[in-house]
Amino acid sequence: MSRFLFTSESVTEGHPDKVADKISDAILDGYISQDPNSRVACEVLLTRGFGIIAGEITSNATVDIIETARGALRDIGYTSEETGFSADNSGIVLAIQRQSPDIAMGVDTGGAGDQGMMFGFACNETDVLMPMPIYLAHRLAMRLTEVRKQGILNYLRPDGKTQVTVEYEGYRPVRIVNVVVSAHHAPGIDIEQLREDIKREVIYQVLPGEMYDPATLEIHINATGRFEIGGPAADTGLTGRKVIVDTYGGMGRHGGGCFSGKDPTKVDRSGAYMARYVAKNIVASGIADRCEVQFAYVIGVARPLSVMVNTFGTGKIPEERIVEIINEVFDLTPRGIIQTLDLLRPIYYKTSAYGHFGRELPEFTWERTDKVELLREKAGV
Repeated sequence: MSRFLFTSESVTEGHPDKVADKISDAILDGYISQDPNSRVACEVLLTRGFGIIAGEITSNATVDIIETARGALRDIGYTSEETGFSADNSGIVLAIQRQSPDIAMGVDTGGAGDQGMMFGFACNETDVLMPMPIYLAHRLAMRLTEVRKQGILNYLRPDGKTQVTVEYEGYRPVRIVNVVVSAHHAPGIDIEQLREDIKREVIYQVLPGEMYDPATLEIHINATGRFEIGGPAADTGLTGRKVIVDTYGGMGRHGGGCFSGKDPTKVDRSGAYMARYVAKNIVASGIADRCEVQFAYVIGVARPLSVMVNTFGTGKIPEERIVEIINEVFDLTPRGIIQTLDLLRPIYYKTSAYGHFGRELPEFTWERTDKVELLREKAGV
């Protein structure tokens, strides 16, 4: 059986691209909370001391977009120029217009809001049916933020990145090979102390002990020795630039469309959520150990043009039959997806960092495995 290494990365909510995602989803939630039928496509760009919020919004709601953006920045921890961005003293420019009537014409009748293809993926490597490298990378990034916000390591600042490499034997993860953590910090911190702190409070708190040998685990923490300048002060942030972080860490394919700032009539988002829901239920039901699902849509048409399933040789029944079962069990129209997953709610701010998949929160309805028994019945497994 072949052996190989696979690596995935995650970023904290203070990474400049994730800050942009969080602001765009905070704005989306603001509109949906007042008017569930709001049409929102909101993009954010951030650089040192300056931000631009642009896009198309059609809604009966009234939202203070700039204050919503500043509130998200405060929540992340960007409260002064010293941290990398000042929530209250940075300039923010708006460039918002209404949704094109040409797009609305297709969506209002229940069709898809755009053409495109979306992928969903699930595998039995972890309890939440996600690939192990991205699952652990997210857990490390979340812990990095947790120790900062709880004051456990009070010299940390919002920006940060993590990376995990796992050795596989076939499709089975057998050990963690290396871990990378880059932690944004205040000036004057002793780098060796920071490295020991991160090992103790972050890495060893997250990694499952049975998956690594401390003697051989390779760890890189702030490899250049210093990370004092971070956030938008160091790198320009842009909505939708972390799509692989948002999904499966590269283990499953990605259709190309980003999620944040888009209301659920946009199948880039809702279609990808539905594809994850379908794939996860197939794996949870035992029909396959690994499953990738693809949907393809065209603007103004409700039903997907194609449905594809790949079980990577782990399926208990033919893939053609799995496709038939998917079409029997799941409503794959945009309207059906929104209704099935209850997507017209202000739930999106929570999705904007640490992955849209594999986090079994009450709001994340696409993580439910409530179709397992029906799928087993139809598949005869």
